[in-house]
Amino acid sequence: MGGKKIDCYIDIVSPYSFYAFSYLQANRARLQALDVKVEYIPVFLGGINVGSGNKPPWTLPAKAAYSQYDGKRAQRYFGHDFQIPSFFPILSLLPQRALTFIKQTHAKEQYEAAFLACFETMWYKHLDISVPENLSIALRKVFDESSVQDILVGANKPETKQALTDTTAKAVKELGAFGCPWFWVYDGKGNAEPFFGSDRFHYMWDYLDLPHRDLELVLGAGGDRRGKGRL
Repeated sequence: MGGKKIDCYIDIVSPYSFYAFSYLQANRARLQALDVKVEYIPVFLGGINVGSGNKPPWTLPAKAAYSQYDGKRAQRYFGHDFQIPSFFPILSLLPQRALTFIKQTHAKEQYEAAFLACFETMWYKHLDISVPENLSIALRKVFDESSVQDILVGANKPETKQALTDTTAKAVKELGAFGCPWFWVYDGKGNAEPFFGSDRFHYMWDYLDLPHRDLELVLGAGGDRRGKGRL
């Protein structure tokens, strides 16, 4: 039947994927203590949008205008503070292929550290990691130079490209994805359901029957006003 698990489909081009990733990483120890496994799976958001018929927020004027507010709200909630890079959006195929290759060939700790390095290099350092030289800068935070070069070569192998294509197609055709972050969550009882976005964790905790405080209002001054949906 299997245990409780969260499959997290993300792309570094998506700031909301960054929020979800950092939130789950911050709660990693608590989730482990509650016997919930988390797996991060790289997908190509551009392919998900095309396959599902969805349109990115920045291509729709009303959504683009709203995103200016919602993005800052999300950053405050998840403890981030960065500006949208001038080169956004990027074609994220190369970094997503590199992360696919790393996932296949390196330890989980290195893979997750590489994902974080890619997120931070793009969103905080404002380096376009679709450019090999800039992707190398991100990967050097985790790997030595020889390993970085091996990863860049591996990212361009036909089998790696196909693996990312297949994972993206599965997310759309089998799991119903229409954006990122996309979650496929297993309740440990033989059931699984999809969740979308970085603001549905309280629903996810309910589904997994995990103890949490939900979005509890607190009367009185003081206290941490952020993250009330946290474990």
